[in-house]
Amino acid sequence: MELKPILEILSLCVTIIGLPLAIFIFVYEQQKERANEEEEIYQLLSDGYTDFLKLTLEHPDLKLQSRTATPNLTEDQVERMLAMFAILIALFERAYLVAYDDDLTPRKLRRWASWEDFMREWCRREDFRLALPQLLPGEDPEFAVYISRIAEEEAAKASA
Repeated sequence: MELKPILEILSLCVTIIGLPLAIFIFVYEQQKERANEEEEIYQLLSDGYTDFLKLTLEHPDLKLQSRTATPNLTEDQVERMLAMFAILIALFERAYLVAYDDDLTPRKLRRWASWEDFMREWCRREDFRLALPQLLPGEDPEFAVYISRIAEEEAAKASA
């Protein structure tokens, strides 16, 4: 058998099977890489929240781990609390900008639900809700609307 027909058949096999397979593998690897990047971003944000919780433990006088507003704070304590709330808002905004979308996949929705739970937990605190107008100027407008809506919902639940 001549070499030319064999090479033509091999060329057709590569074109028919190999090229689509290569494209499929490329697309699959790209999706896998994107998923890994999303997981890394989620982990970094989670680490940031864990660091914030550690910070709250370093300031037990502010009682930030309680569910209610801390009464009778000194001027210094109020200033530290507002600074910590500002850190928290910055973290929530970062999570919103990176992880939230109007059309989330089920996997991304599960991740986002944990962030919304954190936001709701903090919005249940009256002192946090009352500080929001002072904390939100300069933040992303869509994020500001989002967390303000959560704060309103949680305030309504608290008064009911």
